[in-house]
Amino acid sequence: MSRVTLAQWQMLAAVVDHGGFARAAEAIHKSPSTLNHAVHKLEQQLGVRVLEPVGRQVRLTEAGEMLLRRARQLLENAHSLEDVATRLAEGLEAEIVLAIDQIFPPDALARALEAFSESYPHVRVQLHETVLNGGLEMLQDGHADLLISGLAAKGFLGEPLVTVAFIAVSHPDHALHRLGRVLDLRDLEQHRQLVVRDSALRQSLDAGWLKAEQRWTVSHLDTSIDMLERNLGFAWVPETRIAEALQAGRLAPLPLAAGGRREVPIQLIHRDQDRAGPATRAMARHLQEAVQACAPRTEA
Repeated sequence: MSRVTLAQWQMLAAVVDHGGFARAAEAIHKSPSTLNHAVHKLEQQLGVRVLEPVGRQVRLTEAGEMLLRRARQLLENAHSLEDVATRLAEGLEAEIVLAIDQIFPPDALARALEAFSESYPHVRVQLHETVLNGGLEMLQDGHADLLISGLAAKGFLGEPLVTVAFIAVSHPDHALHRLGRVLDLRDLEQHRQLVVRDSALRQSLDAGWLKAEQRWTVSHLDTSIDMLERNLGFAWVPETRIAEALQAGRLAPLPLAAGGRREVPIQLIHRDQDRAGPATRAMARHLQEAVQACAPRTEA
């Protein structure tokens, strides 16, 4: 059995966080003497001095800093464990929040939502159609239960979901097509590029921008596609979003010497898979199944 309890570590953390025994006692509704006794007993049990006086206040010793840093991890894990138990006791979630990058195939998303609705008709769904860092920001801020993104999320583990192909396209009558030859970067820089704005509030990316002299930035992929079909610029667009427009001749791939096609691996990322409720787990499963169902089949 551990010699020191979680409660003792909590009291030590409170004393440090609030700058002394009196303020900590008021904040956590304990008496100063209770806190003093808990910390003094902790030092006796460990055989290490963790606090030292500085005037009328106290501060951590060097050993205390190291021990409390590790103790905070224990406290966080204990809180997470209790949260898991609470979720299990409460059962089904009332609502789940999805942050899904706009490049995710819309047919797969619609299929997943339809299947989820049949299984969990009473669970509310908040769907945020994000761009680049926007989804990562929601996940890191704890505002999304599930994230689908083409960017790695630091501190989170993702599962490969699908690879999205991007194609450089414009209207068939665009000036780039009228050149009648293979294009390079210098050709593109002379014309307007359509870019979808990063939906992050704090740190946004200019991914894909070629530093063209003319750039129009929009907030949604559908707006970019509409502008492409109106011959207002060129852009890299997910192939799944423009398959019909390509087939109908409303858009045409640019004849680039290199880089005309890009592939972006998409991941499915849980905010916390261990703490996910049954509805969140079901949504993740439906998204995975929908991607497989919508994948193009090749003839044997």
